[in-house]
Amino acid sequence: MVKLFKSIAENPRVKQLGPGLITGAADDDPSGIATYSQAGAQFGFNMLWTVVFTYPLMVGIQMVSARLGFVTGKGLAANVKSVFPRPVLFGIVGLLLVANTINIAADIAAMGEALRLLLGGYAHLYSVCFGVLCLILQVYLRYETYVRYLKWLTLALLSYVAVIFTIHVHWATVVHEMVLPHLSMNHDTITMIVAVFGTTISPYLFFWQASQEAEDTKTEPARRSLRRRPSQGPDALARIRFDTLVGMAVSNLVALAILGTAAATLHLHGTQEITSAAQAAEALKPIAGNFAFALFALGIIGTGLLSVPVLAGSAAYALGEARGWAVGLSRQPGQAKAFYAVIAGATLIGALANVFKFNPMKALVWSAALNAVVAVPIMVLIMMVSADNSLMGKFRISGAIRATGWAATSVMAIASAAFLLSLGE
Repeated sequence: MVKLFKSIAENPRVKQLGPGLITGAADDDPSGIATYSQAGAQFGFNMLWTVVFTYPLMVGIQMVSARLGFVTGKGLAANVKSVFPRPVLFGIVGLLLVANTINIAADIAAMGEALRLLLGGYAHLYSVCFGVLCLILQVYLRYETYVRYLKWLTLALLSYVAVIFTIHVHWATVVHEMVLPHLSMNHDTITMIVAVFGTTISPYLFFWQASQEAEDTKTEPARRSLRRRPSQGPDALARIRFDTLVGMAVSNLVALAILGTAAATLHLHGTQEITSAAQAAEALKPIAGNFAFALFALGIIGTGLLSVPVLAGSAAYALGEARGWAVGLSRQPGQAKAFYAVIAGATLIGALANVFKFNPMKALVWSAALNAVVAVPIMVLIMMVSADNSLMGKFRISGAIRATGWAATSVMAIASAAFLLSLGE
């Protein structure tokens, strides 16, 4: 088995996977799991179309973000800083910090609940322990080791693919309702659509992938920013394309599996509202059995260990670049004190928030909807900066990638506007 994993890791195509794969996997965080579970429980297979629909849009905007980081050797906030005035910069950074902190708190709460289901005990205590563990790993592991650890953690997502194959699924119904969904466009439906969009196309993913591509230009000897070494262009852009396509495909296939599992079990057996992480997993037990229940709970923990550092790290990169601090996980804590202080602060605030009682499942779904609204202005800035000739030179976006990026931005804007208008209903 060890030889098998080693041979897979040494495969040239697998070696091309990095920021895109980690970003895609981090997208299926406990927030995503909760949102997809609620969507499947409430609407059955009628919400599957949303995950298929968002795939090309997600690929487009993430590819633009990655390209921006690798071409300039700087993260997203640093590039916005060089083009737009400070109020715009700190406006989007502030929105990201709020959204990420809420997301971290909800994710850590779900992890604590999942471990309580498996072992008993106190969910709040587990949540604090998970927060401290995530912080220790991010601060004290060497960058290369940490990135390798994140890549292997993506295997946690396989638990959700395994779950759907342990239950009975009527695949003809799946296909029919995915292609021809039956939905009434009321507030609940719009909220769920926006929540799915927000959890698949989230602001922290833009910042993380751009920052990791920029980080690689400093830590990988064979890679330099394309502005410094334009001859790498064709190979670098091909790698980013492959990495992003695979990473987002993994993300959305897992999302389909989670949503489909909830639709085939919870929805068909009358459970249409999830009020806690415990209820989501426990409802699976009598329907799908102990194995499916355990896989679901373990998946929450595994994906949380992957996503919480990404959420905290993306916030630290954004604020650090905006303030002009030394940033980067490749730096030692003593070399980037303020950067690591933001990581520590965001993680610990999220962990300590779980001392107060709140409904983690509802928080997760609402944090996904908040992400969708916050994403719109950030996406507009990404598209404008990535087309700036003074920053990107001959690598500025154009053609299909530009069209797809603006299409994703437009869809998110329309969905967010519909959600905000529906609040008055």
